Amino acid sequence: METAATPTHCPYCALQCGMNLTPAPDGGLEATGRADFPVNRGALCGKGRTAPAVLSSRVRLTSPLVRARDGALRPAGWAEALDRVAEGLARARVAHGPDACGVFGGGGLTNEKAYALGKFARVVLGTSQIDYNGRFCMSSAAAAGDAAFGLDRGLPFPLEDVPRTGCVILVGANPAETMPPALRYFTELRENGGTLIVVDPRRTRTAEQADLHLAPRPGTDLALALGLLHLVVAEGRTDEEYIRRRTTGWRETRAAAMAHWPEYVERITGVSVPQLRRAARMFCEPESAMVLTARGPEQQSKGTDTVAAWINLCLATGRPGRPLSGYGCLTGQGNGQGGREHGQKADQLPGYRKLTDPAARRHVAEVWGVAPDSLPGPGRSAYELLDALGTDVRALLLMGSNPVVSAPRAAHVEERLRSLDFLAVSDVVLSETAALADVVLPVAQWAEETGTTTSLEGRVLLRRRALSPPPGVRTDLEVLHELAARLGVEKGFPTDPEEVFDELRRATAGAPADYSGITYRRLAERNGVFWPCPAEDQPSAHAETGTAPSTGTDTDSGTRTRTRTRTTTSTSTSTSTEAHPGTPRLFLDRFATEDGRARFAPVSYRASAEEPDEEYPVLLTTGRVVAHYQSGAQTRRVDELNSAAPGPFVELHPRLAARLGAAEGDPVAVVSRRGRAVAPARITSAIRPDTVFMPFHWPGEGRANTLTNPALDPTSRMPEFKVCAVRLEAVRP
Repeated sequence: METAATPTHCPYCALQCGMNLTPAPDGGLEATGRADFPVNRGALCGKGRTAPAVLSSRVRLTSPLVRARDGALRPAGWAEALDRVAEGLARARVAHGPDACGVFGGGGLTNEKAYALGKFARVVLGTSQIDYNGRFCMSSAAAAGDAAFGLDRGLPFPLEDVPRTGCVILVGANPAETMPPALRYFTELRENGGTLIVVDPRRTRTAEQADLHLAPRPGTDLALALGLLHLVVAEGRTDEEYIRRRTTGWRETRAAAMAHWPEYVERITGVSVPQLRRAARMFCEPESAMVLTARGPEQQSKGTDTVAAWINLCLATGRPGRPLSGYGCLTGQGNGQGGREHGQKADQLPGYRKLTDPAARRHVAEVWGVAPDSLPGPGRSAYELLDALGTDVRALLLMGSNPVVSAPRAAHVEERLRSLDFLAVSDVVLSETAALADVVLPVAQWAEETGTTTSLEGRVLLRRRALSPPPGVRTDLEVLHELAARLGVEKGFPTDPEEVFDELRRATAGAPADYSGITYRRLAERNGVFWPCPAEDQPSAHAETGTAPSTGTDTDSGTRTRTRTRTTTSTSTSTSTEAHPGTPRLFLDRFATEDGRARFAPVSYRASAEEPDEEYPVLLTTGRVVAHYQSGAQTRRVDELNSAAPGPFVELHPRLAARLGAAEGDPVAVVSRRGRAVAPARITSAIRPDTVFMPFHWPGEGRANTLTNPALDPTSRMPEFKVCAVRLEAVRP
């Protein structure tokens, strides 16, 4: 143990709650909430409080494993395991070319590891075939936000603004179960006189807190948003001066919305016209208001258009870029924001630089010490990469993800993983995916290594090491260093996370997600720094595009002080004599587009990729429960969490259960065009009669993602997790 108490952050969701780790009587660590961290203010959910349990050698990997001739995984030394990985990747590259090697990352990797993994793929392997499970998280919101505002950051304002706005529309989010410490922000909103509207086909614990709960049919969020915009226009509630001064594209967008009159939207969504009118009035009457989306509207084959429709509603009412107002996305994974900023995504270089931009390629290539032409172009998105395994992609290095449970059409993905010539998995536990690997590399966890993450607010945080990894365990940075050396790249992959971060700073200098002014020292001295934060001697991306956002000095104290940093020409650089304070609030002056105006998107409703029919008459939607996280690879190894949520279930309405002849707890089979899952019935009137719900944390017979549809959004390449057609079958003993 290195210190009596180590201030750090939770390894799970994107709140990145502050916690202290102290020695426990049993020799492990105890996690308690940090009251000084402004996001959770001392609160921790059950997952965060029990996170140290996964550090135990009883549940985690402590030795490399290699596949023996008899097919079993056996313990091996690090030299043998790393040699096997390097040989497997090299063999595929020599036989089939660089793109025969794939790399699949995770939204839980630190910024340093995400950056190093993207660099490893492009510099060492020379492959374009890299993506990560964050593609399944908020890629639709990212695509819509980037198109509308010129920049993608989950929340363009800190969470502290939420309780002080007038109204929040929360779309497809259930923070009471997915990020419980955040629920207080919505409770405080109502205590302060604001109103909460929750859009969800289920009456969740979050929806129970709402002033108005809208329960649309799954897959119809796009029609709902368009119907609200129609009412805003028809009732004269648009902000015409804001539209004229700060936006473009309104005429076409207004025309598209006017084709979605209230009665038409009621038929599509099941939300009544009086409810639609009430929601429009509640959103428009206060001076300030927000729309926050999560996976519900985003994990659809039309997710980008759906989020764009909600952004249109915000723009038409003059919300984005004004105090206590705007659009934001509640990022899910712990480093889902930073993970996609720094090179794991198939089409991006560090700092959100585009892989197709010659200037971006030159800048990053110079930092990496390679020729720009040596960098491969964009590769496949996450599901497309998984679907290509065993055919075009013959060898895969996978870090921090468990697609056997978390990917859509999971049985097919499992089959593709099994068909690979070679699979190497770097993880902390023997996940269902790791169990298929030729080599498994045991790596350090969040409390055993220092690194940075970026929260849903765009707040860059320092996670501090509280103890050393157990013998036999190495860090992911050490793994990449060793593999690079074995594959002929001796330099450029340091094992010290601060050294990697300093290189990341140089690679992002002047980029949209500019970290160049952030240092470990600054992060250690305060509760995070919001990007963009350019260094004094670096031009900011906002300066280059003339956006010059207002920037916050430090919101740790909860103050609303703002410092404006204006740039008048596209060639200006920062001349401040003090370090840049970071940017808690974006777009208060201009948007990050060439002309500084936000872009409306003229979208229209279209049906989901798979609608119910006679053979599959019911809709399935999926989600999470409070006790587990993502694929459950870690939380299912914690006794307390397993006791709270021991297995999967099928949530269905009493009328649907009666037609099926199912009682509470009876096994029910849910069948889609892709497979069959069986789990006990949980009967409740909190769900629509035409819909069933399954959580996706479990493998095996109750694996929800066996059923889900991999139909992709044409822009974001997000699969349609949230809606597919199924039928129910009673399972008799």
